[in-house]
Amino acid sequence: MKKIIVATAAALLAVGAQAATYKDGSYTGEGKGRESVITVQVDVKGGKIADVKVVKHGETEMIIAAPIEQMIPEIVKKNGVEGVDSVGGATLSSEGIKAAVKDALSKAQ
Repeated sequence: MKKIIVATAAALLAVGAQAATYKDGSYTGEGKGRESVITVQVDVKGGKIADVKVVKHGETEMIIAAPIEQMIPEIVKKNGVEGVDSVGGATLSSEGIKAAVKDALSKAQ
């Protein structure tokens, strides 16, 4: 009986751990940065994030550059913002990008 419970629990965890899939297309989302609203475009192909672009912001270029360079490849790789760390020194801009990506992905489900 114990083995059945363990096997069932493992199967449920494996199903829950699968990456989210999204409808193909281009989606825009918005999130609040430090100085402005940040708008992103998320492109989905084959049910996964193919690209993320920051299309509009009013943040200081020097501040938002690091989150764009460091976080976007990780968001694409992880197929979402779960487990993507904010960039130190640009926390609010980082959080704005993540919020914008979440907003866009909510439209892709």
